[in-house]
Order: sequence, then structure tokens, then C-alpha cells
Amino acid sequence: MPELVDELGIHDDDGALRAEYVRAVADTLQQDDARQLRKLIKELHVADIADLIEFLPSEDRIRFIELQGRTFDFEVLPELDESVRDGLMDALPNQFISSAVRKLDTDDALYLIEDMDEEDQQEILAKVSREDRTALTRGLEYPEYSAGRLMQTSFVAVPSFWSVGQTIDYMRNEEDLPEDFIEIYIVDPAYHTVGFVPVSLVLRHPRPQQISEIMREHDVVFTVTDEQDDVAYKFEQYHLGSAAVVDENQRLVGSITIDDIVDVIQEEASEDILRLGGVGDEEITDTIWSTTQSRFGWLVLNLATAVLASWVISLFDASIEQMVALAILMPIVASMGGNAGTQTMTVAVRAIAQRNLGPVNAVRVVVRESTVGVLNGVAFAIIMGLFAWWWFGSDQLGLVIGAAMIINMFAAALAGILIPLALERFEIDPAVASGVFVTTVTDVVGFFAFLGLAAWWLL
Repeated sequence: MPELVDELGIHDDDGALRAEYVRAVADTLQQDDARQLRKLIKELHVADIADLIEFLPSEDRIRFIELQGRTFDFEVLPELDESVRDGLMDALPNQFISSAVRKLDTDDALYLIEDMDEEDQQEILAKVSREDRTALTRGLEYPEYSAGRLMQTSFVAVPSFWSVGQTIDYMRNEEDLPEDFIEIYIVDPAYHTVGFVPVSLVLRHPRPQQISEIMREHDVVFTVTDEQDDVAYKFEQYHLGSAAVVDENQRLVGSITIDDIVDVIQEEASEDILRLGGVGDEEITDTIWSTTQSRFGWLVLNLATAVLASWVISLFDASIEQMVALAILMPIVASMGGNAGTQTMTVAVRAIAQRNLGPVNAVRVVVRESTVGVLNGVAFAIIMGLFAWWWFGSDQLGLVIGAAMIINMFAAALAGILIPLALERFEIDPAVASGVFVTTVTDVVGFFAFLGLAAWWLL
């Protein structure tokens, strides 16, 4: 089996794990061959091992961890999708989880236990050191998706009167420091952060020089209650590598690094895409029942809007009976409007998420999108007008569908930009609700414009 893996390779051309490799691991689990399993995964990065666990059937995931025994790398656990993590936390013994908590950074340890029952949390926390227990208990008190949950409580801080030499000696000799850090925070006697020094800058200056002389002012300092999407935005906006986090008394309590924020940015982007599709925070690893539940509500809402559109059509049933061509052509008007509205809405929701669309430029963007809608409407009005004339031999029918196309494309552009802005104004996530409302507007306006013009002009 290892020979097969060596021949095929672990990853495919896109960097994903090969199906043959995953099957080889699954076969090894069925044989309870711990030695073979360690051989198969010894070259994998922790992120790849997390992917491998997610690919395995749920009943094999625990066995995968158990077979590795003491060689299992706890760094794998924070890399797991939330639904897989929750399943493992329910199945794994608390003794194992407490061992993981002791080994991981504070932010990763919090990720593991944040959704567990309070009784299990307390049992796990009782088995870690007093210092870790205090940090984790405090972290659990911070709001979910806040800087307090993201930060690491292990960081390097020195007083401003120290020299470069003292700082270097401290970093070399102090055992209780993070393994990786890129900035040293400068604090006053009350432990308020007054600046920072990049490690590279410390190494380039002579030992006698005072650290305050090379200190830099903070571009941004976060508080423990800052929301994670605000943190991610500022990291991206100001090109931060790491940043200090302070509590309500402005005392330095933690540090956030770029590797934590990359995950947040990816999560936020994925969340927006999923919500635009009406599937919430769904993961590919979710169970059938939870997936069905998460989608059902939005499908019910879509059903209600579809009934509304059908009711508009029913107002013109006599007109449709007299001219079958109307029934043939009216889905085209609604479909083109829906697609145009979705294009505008997608751009608007993403711009709002990136803080590029707001009161400052809203009017200008609305005018821009409306103009684009009219121009596209005119272009497709000409195309569809000629097509309807050729198909049904009626120039008047061509004029009707052309006029309806302009009206609906304009309405789609307005809805696609104004609905997300309005939802944002009322503090409702535009990514969640925009799609349903925009589709409703384009369907209703499209059917009403086309059938109404036809009833007035042709019949």
C-alpha cells in the first residue's frame, strides 16, 4: 500500500489529497494497522491531516486519532471544520482534550472547547495549569467572534527603559515565551502598551541602545470586544503583521497575528458566498439533517415570493389565453432581470463587506448601476424585440417585450444596489436577505411590466 502511494503521490495537480491515498488510509484503519498509518501520514502537514480526517467517514475519524496514540499532533484539531470539530469533541474523552488544550495556543484551545457543555469545559479546565485555566476562562467570557477569542495570551512585552541587550537576553533566556513572534510590545508600569519594536529592528541595533529610542507607535490597537470582521478589515487595510489587544482598562492582554486573520478573512468571504445562496453557515461536512434544516427556511421564503409572482401572472390570465406568445416570452423578461439584479447585488454586498460602499459614495454608485441597467436594458430590448418580431411576426409584440426589458433591467439594477444598502442601514446582514428580495422585485416587475404592457397595447 505505501508503494501505491509512493507511485501515485499524495496530492493531485490541484494540491488536494488523491482519492487513492484517502482510500489507502481508510483501508489501513479497517486493518487497525497503527504502524502502517504512521508511515502513510508522516509527510503530511497538519492542515492536510485535517483535510484527511474530514474526508474519512465519521465512524473512522476517532479510530484515526486513536491509532496514532502519543504521536498524534494536536495542532491538527484547530484546522478542522466546525461541524467535524464538534463531533470529535463529543466523542473524544475529556482527558485527551485537556492534553490538547495544554499543548495549543490560547486561541486554538478556545476554538476546541468554546461550544462544549459547561460541565465538560470545567472538567477539562481543571486538568490544565492555573495560568492556562485563567487565560481560557477569561477568553470564554469574551463575545464569540471577537478579538478576545482570536488573540493569543502569550506574547513578548518589555519596559521602555530596557536596553536592546537586555531585551535580547530576555528573549534568549525566558522559557515562558511564545515559539513564534514578530513584534515586541513596549509597556509602562501599569502594563499599558506604548509602542512596539519588530524583532528584526532589535537585532540590527547595538546592545547598549535603549529600546524606547527604536520604538514605533502602534498603527492599530484592538480591544477584546472588537468584532472579528472589524479586526480582519484593519489587518487588510493597514497591512498589519500582528497587533496588540487590550482589555477594558487598556492593559495589554494579548496579541493577534496574521495567520489567525487569514482564517477569518477566508471564513467571512465563504460566509458571504454561502449566504448569498441562502445556505447560511453550512459546511460540506455537515450532516444530512442539519443541512436540510438550514436550507428549508430559505426555500420556504422563496416559495412565498414565487407565489407572489404567480399571483401577478394570474391577474393577466385572460390576456395570456388570447395570446400564447406571452406565456412563451414572459420567463425571458423575468430571467434577464433576475440575472442582472444578481450581478449588481453581488458587487454591492461584496463592496459593503469590504467597506468600499457606504453613505460617502452611495449616490454615485446608485447612479452608476442605474445607468448600467438602462444601457443593458436598451441593448437587450433591441435584441429581444427583433427576435420576437422574427419568431411571432409581430412588430408590436417586439416593442412590448423591448419596453418591458428596459423597465425590468432598470428595476433590477436599482434593487440590486438599494436593497443591500437598506439592509445594511437597518443592521441586517445584506448577504443573508438580499437575494430573496432582489429576485422578488425582478420577477414581479418583469411579469407586471410585460403582461401589463401587452394587455394595454396588444389586446
